[in-house]
Amino acid sequence: MEDRYFYQPALGHGLPHDPFNAIVGPRPIGWISSRSAEGALNLAPYSFFNAFNYTPPLIGFSSQGRKDTLRNIEQTGEFVWNLATRPLAEAMNATCAPAPADVDEFALAGLTPAPSTIVGVPRVAESPVAFECKCSQIIRLQDASGAPTDGWLIMGEVVGVHIARGLLRDGVYDTAGSRTILRGGGPADYFEIDRDSLFRMRRPDYP
Repeated sequence: MEDRYFYQPALGHGLPHDPFNAIVGPRPIGWISSRSAEGALNLAPYSFFNAFNYTPPLIGFSSQGRKDTLRNIEQTGEFVWNLATRPLAEAMNATCAPAPADVDEFALAGLTPAPSTIVGVPRVAESPVAFECKCSQIIRLQDASGAPTDGWLIMGEVVGVHIARGLLRDGVYDTAGSRTILRGGGPADYFEIDRDSLFRMRRPDYP
């Protein structure tokens, strides 16, 4: 019989580090820029992030606790997702710092706020891809019993897309060439997308 480690999350995992994030990964990084109603800029990465719908394009990320990003989006209804890449990894990590609400993480990380086209929140000029978003839903997450958690899911409709032209190869977005980084497990693990990890499978026809 195969040897398995089993645990119930509610009772604790009993390991040196919670394996949940490592198993559900690597995960795309929600590098979110936002602006408060008073105009203060914020930039922060979220490791619970993904795309959820084609038409309209919807993306979402989860905030563990009521952080500045969540409060800003509640106030303005807008945010921008910025692609985190290997050359920007250290700057992205700098924006993880638990800085006070009045600290501009663009300046803290040495990044340039670039004007967006539709929303009033700037994007990261150094990032090769950005999604301008209008908030569509904010949902407080619940457990299986219906009790509220300290997590909030923020959903946004993508209303504008910026792509560096160098990542369009014959009109097709070059994922492998983007050097996108992904959040792994443990307290500090990340992965980079590269061409060595690329393989292709076509969707099969059904007879």
